[in-house]
Amino acid sequence: MPETDQLAIALFSEIFMADQLARSRLTKALPNGMEISHFSVLNHLARSGDERSPAQLAKAFHVTRGAMTNTLSKLEWAGHIHIRPDWDDARRKFVAISPSGKQARDAALAAIAPIVGEVVDSIGGDKVKGALPVLRELRERLGEED
Repeated sequence: MPETDQLAIALFSEIFMADQLARSRLTKALPNGMEISHFSVLNHLARSGDERSPAQLAKAFHVTRGAMTNTLSKLEWAGHIHIRPDWDDARRKFVAISPSGKQARDAALAAIAPIVGEVVDSIGGDKVKGALPVLRELRERLGEED
């Protein structure tokens, strides 16, 4: 097996394991049965400060529209988002974070920040800063297929 293939396999194996471990630890820390997908959507909406369509959210998270609809239904049921029709095109909808959703997102951030902060501190800020450009480029290159 060529050295490049071995390096790629090692890199992706580490990424997959880190993803699995991070999801497991963060899921346990999230409040009130919140899932990572719920937090991710709430965080996205809070950071953007603007409404998004379900299709835009599905594209942003690289999931199917059906998967996003399922996540949005759970968030709406919990009162964390508002879904309204597009006044110009009744077939479309817009999603916005609610005050309850902002509180849930803030509570989730407060719960997970110490965990991720501890990991970054133990690795070292300079190492993490050095890894970010590589991980960002990897994400961008993988996203080019969509």
